Amino acid sequence: MPESVLSETGEAKTRIISYADAVREALTECGKRDRNVLFLAEGIADPSSVYGTTKGLGTHCPDQLIEMPLSENALVGIAVGAALSGKRPVINFHRVEFALLAVEQIVNNAAKAHYISRGRHSVPLVIRLVIGRGWGQGPEHSQSLESIFAHFPGLKVIMPTFPRDAKGMLIAAIRDDNPVIVIEHRWCHYSTGAVPEGDAIEALDGPRVVRAGRDVTLVGTSYATLEALRAADALAAIGVEAEVVDLRVLRPLVPDLILDSVGRTGRLVTIDTGWWRYGIGAEIVAEVTTRRFGALKSAPIRLGMPEHPTPSSRGMVPGVYPDAVGIVAAVGRQMELAEDAVASVQAALTQARGGLPPDVPDPFFKGPF
Repeated sequence: MPESVLSETGEAKTRIISYADAVREALTECGKRDRNVLFLAEGIADPSSVYGTTKGLGTHCPDQLIEMPLSENALVGIAVGAALSGKRPVINFHRVEFALLAVEQIVNNAAKAHYISRGRHSVPLVIRLVIGRGWGQGPEHSQSLESIFAHFPGLKVIMPTFPRDAKGMLIAAIRDDNPVIVIEHRWCHYSTGAVPEGDAIEALDGPRVVRAGRDVTLVGTSYATLEALRAADALAAIGVEAEVVDLRVLRPLVPDLILDSVGRTGRLVTIDTGWWRYGIGAEIVAEVTTRRFGALKSAPIRLGMPEHPTPSSRGMVPGVYPDAVGIVAAVGRQMELAEDAVASVQAALTQARGGLPPDVPDPFFKGPF
């Protein structure tokens, strides 16, 4: 629902901004309020401004921006040391894959410092990682590796879907005394939504229901949540009420809301932005089948990318990424819906995309990448 705020005259108004603008507001707000917040990146002052999210940041925090050399392991190591010394570094990686070059620093130093020091040391570090597809980026730069980072105790991992959460959860992450991995889908950067002004923090408290329903629970992460909402809207035309849950926080995983939802609907479909096997959806299915098995009316379904590297060729992309059409098909199988009814919903979804190929998002996307 739109967020109502007050104008200078006291009248209610709605402020709609993009996800990227919401991220930029969060960074600016934290940087201005706390001089210990540092911004480090390879290309922090690049004209692309990390997909527009750091544009103008130097105007407000000129002494807090640090351009880093092309050495990801060193970059994160410096940031870990700064965090241990009382700073609050925010690292920006243009793609999630670049963080693989710093995994040792992330999982053996940042994630473990608090534990091995028996709580004497903290690492208030934020690492922003960008995922997403399109532009023929292929196997090396179209991956969603959130399940890798969510595997390690000591890290918090979040995936904001909507602009309000993009701002509020990032503020919460920067003020957290533990390392937080913030994963942003670049197609979400260009979506818009209502976002409060000022220091509008959102708690890192787990999943939220973004659409209520009674027939099936759809659990998505990041952009997959938007596809789940599209599927739910389309399914309503044939009388199916899908409840959509935005996971938001991958670690620590707090499954109670999902368990309650499945307790009401009896059905579960998870939609990963990455591969379906060993994905976040697998962990959710494990929680549900372990703790709400008796509530299930049918076997849960996991959707995600197939088990092969992502192709570069547009002609090979169809069927690779989970989308609303595939979600509708999964719900149809679970609920044993009539084939013609499912086909009509899928046809409407396909027509609504206006012939756009699967590696090009809806018209809200402004590129270039």
